[in-house]
Amino acid sequence: MKTGLILEGGAMRGLFSAGVMDVFMENGIEFDAAIGVSAGAAFGCNYKSRQPGRVIRYNKRFAKDKRFCSLRSLIKTGDLFGAEFCYHTVPDELDLFDTEAYIANPMEFYVVVTDIETGKAVYINSDEAGDDSLECFRASASMPLVSRPVEIKGKKYLDGGIADSVPIQYFESIGYSRNVIILTQPADFVKKPSSATKIIKYALKQYPKIAETMADRHNEYNSTLEYIAQREKSGNALVIRPDAPLDIGRVEHNPDKMQKVYDLGRAAGEKYLGKVKEFITANEK
Repeated sequence: MKTGLILEGGAMRGLFSAGVMDVFMENGIEFDAAIGVSAGAAFGCNYKSRQPGRVIRYNKRFAKDKRFCSLRSLIKTGDLFGAEFCYHTVPDELDLFDTEAYIANPMEFYVVVTDIETGKAVYINSDEAGDDSLECFRASASMPLVSRPVEIKGKKYLDGGIADSVPIQYFESIGYSRNVIILTQPADFVKKPSSATKIIKYALKQYPKIAETMADRHNEYNSTLEYIAQREKSGNALVIRPDAPLDIGRVEHNPDKMQKVYDLGRAAGEKYLGKVKEFITANEK
């Protein structure tokens, strides 16, 4: 049986996941594959490139840089998180993403995006995406209303979390039957209907299917949590999550808050390190 790592999104709550992942990397924890959604994709790719510390470093460094994330960027480019700066200038020039290490690592890394025409999740193997891999990460993290759709090979995509926030059932369907799952909400979290449903429906009136998917997102998410609980009980999933709601906005410019959430992730990673090792070892027997 193959072991996977599943990374939920949640915008800047993803710094919790980054903390967990850094502890795993520092202790040589390896998975057969990983799959990331939204921030889980944008941050999780650093697991495959084996770059612990990079996520918290560049987020803190550029937290107040208007090119990185700002209303000015949204007005000027259509993207709250500046596409050129975040996905090209930073990884290519300012805080290098190790592309060679990423390619060399045999661990497969999948990215979840949502097709704006169909409203359905699309799962992309980033190795097969080749030169489009960074655009796949961007598409997966492109939140509706504050991001332009990202076009890849003639198809347009938005945030993967719209259609599949925690893709455990997809991962199991392609052979990863035992999974470590990093969630960014506490155990008692129940997703409620979005208060922005009407706004989203109007803003995305060209794409009614994705608006429908977003309107039903809370039901799909809560149903997935129930499925995850079943897989935990059967021993096929190990879930790591924060003990309480994370004190950080979906958009955050305070480096101290970023560090606090990251440190909570590190603490969780250290707490679960032994269990994760046992989980992987049991799979190898």
